[in-house]
Amino acid sequence: MWFKNLQIYRLPANWGITLEQFEEQLAKKPFHPCSSQDMESRGWLSPLGNEVLVHAVGGQWLVALGFEHRLLPSAVVKQEADERAEELAEQQGYKLGRKQMKELREQITQELLPRAFTRRRRLFAWIDPVNGWLVVDAASQSKAEDLIEQLRHSLDHFPLALLRTERSPMSAMADWLAGSEAPAGFTIDQDCELRSIAEDKAAVRYVRHPLEGDEVKRHLEAGKLPTRLALTFDDRISFVLTEKLEIKRLDFLDIVRDQLGEADKDDAEAVFNAEFALMTGELSHLLPAVVEALGGEIGDEAVSALTPDPAPALATADDPPF
Repeated sequence: MWFKNLQIYRLPANWGITLEQFEEQLAKKPFHPCSSQDMESRGWLSPLGNEVLVHAVGGQWLVALGFEHRLLPSAVVKQEADERAEELAEQQGYKLGRKQMKELREQITQELLPRAFTRRRRLFAWIDPVNGWLVVDAASQSKAEDLIEQLRHSLDHFPLALLRTERSPMSAMADWLAGSEAPAGFTIDQDCELRSIAEDKAAVRYVRHPLEGDEVKRHLEAGKLPTRLALTFDDRISFVLTEKLEIKRLDFLDIVRDQLGEADKDDAEAVFNAEFALMTGELSHLLPAVVEALGGEIGDEAVSALTPDPAPALATADDPPF
């Protein structure tokens, strides 16, 4: 149980919902496989594959949203519709109109859906109800929004808010690179992407390349700004910070993983719990450190609650208004 990407959201500290209440509300929308005429189905699954929808370890909660999607490519429907349309045209003596073709494609879709293969996936989220973190293990904010939207539909009250920092990641990362010095507790690694703010959007990417030289500084002076920067925190966690304040390519280093040495390898649940406890413990140190490195978090009075409409997961004081 190791997250790879972090889409980070904010909840009120000491969120006033109990574990029992949270699980009871999620149980209203459990996962069910697609019916014969469903293109997609989604709902809450047990993270451990048992009957418990909210897995709790040491006061930290883990939830899993299940998806099932039928694989019916539009090209397959189009090909079948075209073939049938040709047959009907020969029988009728004239081609089908636009409305008839649309109805034919819809009919073929309904016929083929029950025979289409399905694909399942899970999306995990960690919730720290005491310190007010909600973190989705997703590569993009749009994917994380699938889980956020399901939480909105499942919970009676869901006070999710934007995480706002005094400095934008792009501005802070530019200063770190220009000064060849990371904030306290962090080190700059050897991966970086710089992108021009001009219309040409010129970009340069460094992979496993030293970043402290004059070359990077010249790019900064020419108007390119960092959109991604690889960092290591406390010699324990390496990751890539993006301009959207996403954390990607998260990797817990050996000094962390070695602490699992005493876990019973034959007990899958014990290993799962040990990994989850270790991961959340490390992230509980990393997230506040990232916020502090970006100048601190703007107070609650400046934070707007998310509306039911999809909204960016993160915002900074340097970002333009929504």
